[in-house]
Amino acid sequence: MSAYGGYTKTAYGAQGGDDSGGFFAGGGSQQGSQGGGGGKSYQDESLRPVTIKQILDAEEPFSGADFKIDGSPVTQITFVGQVRSINPQPTNITFKIDDGTGQIEVKKWIDADKQDEADPGFELDSHVRVWGRLKSFSNKRHVGAHVIRPVADFNEVNYHLLEATYVHLFFTRGPPGGQQPQQQNGDGMFVDGGAGYGNSAGAGAGQVNNKLADCSPAARKVFNYINDTPGGNEGAHLNVISGGLGMSVRDVLMGAEDLLQRGLIYTTVDDETWAILDY
Repeated sequence: MSAYGGYTKTAYGAQGGDDSGGFFAGGGSQQGSQGGGGGKSYQDESLRPVTIKQILDAEEPFSGADFKIDGSPVTQITFVGQVRSINPQPTNITFKIDDGTGQIEVKKWIDADKQDEADPGFELDSHVRVWGRLKSFSNKRHVGAHVIRPVADFNEVNYHLLEATYVHLFFTRGPPGGQQPQQQNGDGMFVDGGAGYGNSAGAGAGQVNNKLADCSPAARKVFNYINDTPGGNEGAHLNVISGGLGMSVRDVLMGAEDLLQRGLIYTTVDDETWAILDY
């Protein structure tokens, strides 16, 4: 994928539209996309992968304007989370979605002639992907959904978070190998505020060192082993680390848990395989 253009013409299959039941290409932006001056063209539309914390922290310059995340306007968004509640109404279904960084209401409007859409097709606590637009009404934010579909492969959850991280870093640190802009939003995109995404690779490395200094000895050993052992994108498995370091499985698990809580590693192919989070 390209540094940014890949997100204006995505392969997700979601189209532009509003959230008032049914949607069409290029329609229904917050500022209006039909007729009149000041309307948006379809080329102005983009689809950005985000976390719910980013949605809740998004800047709204003024009523009716596009929201901004990391200083960049957003039109359509997509995210993955778990369904915590389902509240059907005559004209819409309201879901509460949680992705681990926060919760937000998602409204899916029902066309009067398509009442069969009233069945959401998934259960509580199931994972879903949402495409839609960020809305604000009476100082309360919600997402007007174009499409909500179940997540069939749990790997999509990890892929989405990695993709959202990539786009966040593009806007806060610039494209890979390019000039790094000053970070626009210091609040980050995860629960801990994402302060590790600084303005340079050196800043990120400094934060890693600071976090490691507070880790347990077992955690530091595990981190250094994963970091120094070629494992590709899959990282290193629990048993490999245990054998390589001569540590008990229990000690490795405790060290890994410490690193996971500090955001220094992440799980890959399963819950016992970890890789270094690249700052």
